[in-house]
Amino acid sequence: MNEHENWMTLSQVAGLLGVHPSTVRLWSDKGKIPVQRTQGNHRRYLRTEVELWAKTARQTENLVPANVIQHALGNMHFRIKENCLESEPWYHKLNDNARMQYRMSGRILVQGLSNYLVCQEEDAMAEAHSIGYEYASRGRSFNLDSVDAVRAFLFFRNALLQSIVDVYQEARIPSGAAWSEMLQRVHTFTDQILISLLETYLSFEQKIH
Repeated sequence: MNEHENWMTLSQVAGLLGVHPSTVRLWSDKGKIPVQRTQGNHRRYLRTEVELWAKTARQTENLVPANVIQHALGNMHFRIKENCLESEPWYHKLNDNARMQYRMSGRILVQGLSNYLVCQEEDAMAEAHSIGYEYASRGRSFNLDSVDAVRAFLFFRNALLQSIVDVYQEARIPSGAAWSEMLQRVHTFTDQILISLLETYLSFEQKIH
């Protein structure tokens, strides 16, 4: 193999490792996988380094749900930057104080999910209801209508879901039972938050009329 063939693009590395290119980009930005930059600022990877990294990457025996969520929180910071809040129309309707509070929403969502994974079902649903009410109250206080409030919540929920997927892909766990169970629990919890958010908005509107 000549020197040219030994260098790989981001997409080629993603294909080799069996993950999405955005996951390789995330690992690169976090310094988890060896990467070089060309003069044009493109990412390039040495095949031998990628193969060695793949062989020596961390084991997955301790990847229990609580640890998944902990790792996902770290990934969310990078995901939110990548998704770019500034490109969201609802975000432009907020002042600086409101933006700061919404940027904290991701952490609140992750903390609530962590509690849900260890709580009894009744307590967990109470937690989801509380978070939904908080999202709705925040949205109304900053003059977002219910549609924009839902968009704001979905932005952070989607960042969380993708961050969880990143953790499983990083551990190279084939999509199967582990993924299915975790994502089902995340959807159950976040769906309840969304229902609570909409119920709260409806309640506010009924009081006005």
